[in-house]
Amino acid sequence: MTELEKIGTLIDHWQEHNNEHAELYMDWAAKTSSLGRQELSRILIRLALESKRLNRFFKAAKNTGN
Repeated sequence: MTELEKIGTLIDHWQEHNNEHAELYMDWAAKTSSLGRQELSRILIRLALESKRLNRFFKAAKNTGN
């Protein structure tokens, strides 16, 4: 496997891991909301949304590598 192939694989992995984190932030946002911690919940939602926005950079990196 070449170095460029490796970075392509890593980018895929990083994007998947990023998506998993975003899902966890949303899960915890719901939990903290149910506990009456609205501000914390809003922050976790923002973290999830920002994490999802990072996917455009993963996509750009992947497209640049090809």
